[in-house]
Amino acid sequence: MLPLVHEPDLRSLSFDELSTLVDRMGEKPYRARQLFRWLHQRGAASFEEMTDLPKTFRERLAQQTRLASLAIDAVQQSSDGTRKYRLRTQDGKLIEAVYMPDIDVEDDDEGAGIRRTLCVSTQVGCAMGCGFCMTATMGLVRNLTAGEIVDQVHRVNTDLKDRPITNLVFMGMGEPLHNYANVMRALELLQHQEGLDISHRRITVSTSGLVPNIVRFGQETQVKLAVSLNATTDEQRARLMPVDRKWNIGALIDAVRKFPSKQGRRVTFEYVLLEGVNDTDDDAARLATLLKNLPVKVNLIPYNENPGLGFGDPGPERLESFRNILQSRGITSMVRKNRGRDIAAACGQLAVQGQRQGASA
Repeated sequence: MLPLVHEPDLRSLSFDELSTLVDRMGEKPYRARQLFRWLHQRGAASFEEMTDLPKTFRERLAQQTRLASLAIDAVQQSSDGTRKYRLRTQDGKLIEAVYMPDIDVEDDDEGAGIRRTLCVSTQVGCAMGCGFCMTATMGLVRNLTAGEIVDQVHRVNTDLKDRPITNLVFMGMGEPLHNYANVMRALELLQHQEGLDISHRRITVSTSGLVPNIVRFGQETQVKLAVSLNATTDEQRARLMPVDRKWNIGALIDAVRKFPSKQGRRVTFEYVLLEGVNDTDDDAARLATLLKNLPVKVNLIPYNENPGLGFGDPGPERLESFRNILQSRGITSMVRKNRGRDIAAACGQLAVQGQRQGASA
């Protein structure tokens, strides 16, 4: 659980909340815009950096509020250029974020271009318990605040200097829709025109299938959604993903059917192929049937092996056969290139052990 504090965390406040705070402190309204830009455009990590704010104002801010910034605890670089950042929160918890540089792609939702993508975390650990994922072995320690989610982007941008992040995927540690309020606030801050002003077309939020929040998410933001499916029967999925016992595949597909479909906003289904578990031709045929007539695409992900979890990568031939069946049945699919495997930075490999578990924030 987060330590009990009474001072507001400035980086978690909306622009309107920041404006109200500045007004209560007796400052002129334009100071709120200056402060917001320091927090969300320049990513200031301290009050001392905010050089165009009066010193007396900065001193009062330091006394009456807090600026919770993350610290880079360690950085690992993969042979493919991927960088994994271990970040420390102010209460000493550790999370990971993964930077994937200069991916030259052509995406029918975004168009062609160079992407520099950051995979951010939304929780310390995760409560979902997916059997093939290393983060699940941590359990849930606590939720991240909106400010901590946003600050991952600023700390990495600062480290990268002149090569800023262009795209964000909420696919790191944690289940984003389990930390709904903080994730939605973080999205608001990241997209704000006085901040980083990241387009909703360049942000994707992933979920393991929290059905009630899927429809709500679609109604409250234009950000793209990715759904982690990973099985084609409930018997199979419930063994891999305990969330299926509460919201089964039928409920999940129904929620996606209700998800507002706007231009460039198809839902992506993510399917991790596990050798001998969910990778057969029959699985591919069932998947095509499940997704028939839905405005979706499928990302196929060869499993990134984790020690002790007992699953394996099916290999390129099985993967291609699976994809060919989907394609032949009219389902748009692509194979996700796994990056950072050699530093345990690929999908399902993030984990920092030895942290105390507790209630979420």
